[in-house]
Amino acid sequence: MSTEQPDLIQKKWNIALIQSDIVLGEPKVNAFRLKQLMEQALQAESRPDVIVLPEMWNTGYALTVIDDIADLQGMESKAWLSDFAREHSVQIVGGSVAQKTDGQVRNTMYVFDRQGELVSEYSKIHLFRLMEEEKHLAAGEQRVTFELEGVTAGSSICYDIRFPELARSLALSGAKVMFVPAEWPHPRLHHWRTLLSARAIENQMYVIACNRVGVSGKDSFFGHSMIIDPWGDIIAEGGEAEEIVTGEINLSIVDEVRKRIPIFEDRRPDLYI
Repeated sequence: MSTEQPDLIQKKWNIALIQSDIVLGEPKVNAFRLKQLMEQALQAESRPDVIVLPEMWNTGYALTVIDDIADLQGMESKAWLSDFAREHSVQIVGGSVAQKTDGQVRNTMYVFDRQGELVSEYSKIHLFRLMEEEKHLAAGEQRVTFELEGVTAGSSICYDIRFPELARSLALSGAKVMFVPAEWPHPRLHHWRTLLSARAIENQMYVIACNRVGVSGKDSFFGHSMIIDPWGDIIAEGGEAEEIVTGEINLSIVDEVRKRIPIFEDRRPDLYI
């Protein structure tokens, strides 16, 4: 056994969720505001190890003009997120941005380590018809797990949490935490809280979800960003205003829960299809 393993088992992270408002169709304005909030988060007594941003923070759901304002290959977003991570030695789960590659716009999450290196890229698999994503965006084609400081994590964006198969496949691939950037609106607060808790309980992993706030067109976004442990207990939850939601996670709990209730050993996948 590696001498590093005990340290990994006991790993703790302070998490900061940037529950921000988003100005529709204004990438530079939104990036400036996020930087302010991220710098504010770093001033906390419990300095964050991981900063998490909301979904589509660069453009919001300005889908009718998304082809013109999407970040070309995500270059601008990746550049400043990488610089920020390296300058402040902080890990960043960069929410998601509208990025354009090969003539198609995707809803894409970028993750950076403390050295500013891009460690993961995930494009949203399930497109939300109620907001007409499928008319303007291309869907991602693969699920994604990644490692931060030796911890396996999984990616999920907003509507993805309605598909338990995705979360379960991430857990089966070793994920101990699932990050969920979102733009989840009223009136579905009950769905948001219930689905996130269910994904945590049934997969015995941390679920860390960052939702935006504010009003955009006919949609009102309620925040309630959440950090949920593998028992389904809520460590932290935001309100409905712009704020930084913080909490500590202890990855050793994941192994303890999975040993106590061995659901992965008791699965009957041959009967599920």
